[in-house]
Amino acid sequence: MGRQAYMLVIVTEKLLLKQVAKVIDAAGATGYTVAAAGGKGSRNVRSSGQPSVGDSFSNIKIEVLTPTKEMATMIANKVAAEFFEDYSGIAYVCNAEVLFAHKF
Repeated sequence: MGRQAYMLVIVTEKLLLKQVAKVIDAAGATGYTVAAAGGKGSRNVRSSGQPSVGDSFSNIKIEVLTPTKEMATMIANKVAAEFFEDYSGIAYVCNAEVLFAHKF
């Protein structure tokens, strides 16, 4: 039997990784996973003003498992308020079940 959790997913520009990680750590999350991300969105332009086609992995996807939806929402709200006005990004929360984590 697993444990109920919430997965916060943040897709944003790679240059924000350290700043977003600080928000996640400050909120008390136990960790996160980062992967390169590419695709098409409503902006289709990087913050540098250059088309995203040339550097298709200039974005990252950060996944954070949290024990409560409130923690996930708090992190998402802070990241959105601090960064999404000036940089591209999206955040969403999904229900998750942690199966094999000894330290979660």
